[in-house]
Amino acid sequence: MILKSPPADIKEFLEEKACQYNNPVFIETDPISVPHSFRLKEDIEISAFLTSVIAWGNRKMIIRNATRLMDLLDNSPYDFVLNHTASDLDPLDTFVHRTFNGDDARYFIKALKHIYLNKGGLEKVFSDNTTESSTQNAIHEFRNEFFSLEHPRRTTRHISDPAKGSAAKRMNMFLRWVVRNDDRGVDFGLWKSISSRQLSCPVDIHSGNVARKLGLITRKQNDARALCELDTRLREMDNADPVRYDFALFGLGVFENF
Repeated sequence: MILKSPPADIKEFLEEKACQYNNPVFIETDPISVPHSFRLKEDIEISAFLTSVIAWGNRKMIIRNATRLMDLLDNSPYDFVLNHTASDLDPLDTFVHRTFNGDDARYFIKALKHIYLNKGGLEKVFSDNTTESSTQNAIHEFRNEFFSLEHPRRTTRHISDPAKGSAAKRMNMFLRWVVRNDDRGVDFGLWKSISSRQLSCPVDIHSGNVARKLGLITRKQNDARALCELDTRLREMDNADPVRYDFALFGLGVFENF
């Protein structure tokens, strides 16, 4: 049975663990280390977006392949996106991360160019479609815009849609990275047009299992309905910055086998 409101000891427990894992010492073992290698706003957000898109599977492999993808973009992702020629895309044909391959990489670069040249950039597309209390509609609308160009049908699998029942873990993680800023040196706080209170916790096998053990969600699937349950509980604990508990839930699952 789900707890009507998480008791104080669970909140205190999560506060302690969030503080423990929201720490720069963990950056080098996390995919967020890839965008941390850049300084230009657009380089950070593009590298964060592409890294989040392939962020499933072994974390060392994610970091290794995301780093290789940045190498293929000449370690200047924004300049590459805006100024690439057709032949510049050829080296991307060699890129593979699980089911994300060269065809997908080619399309993602073309779609990003469209977003920056015609839609005002990543931040504008997301912020224009964020509601007062949620970014889930923004993810849905971004996905529609991102795949508005001619694209391989298979490529759409790499951005999940909350409107179709997905928890959209990777896009929620990307938004946490670029929106949150608590001066702990982990998340970037790049985007000022979206607030931390509008974010949702990335739900994956680790955070989902920990949340169930703590009674924060009852739904067995890690889907949009589970995300809604978790959103409600985390906002009861901190309405201004509910997603900071992602550090606790993920850290407990990955590092402590909670």
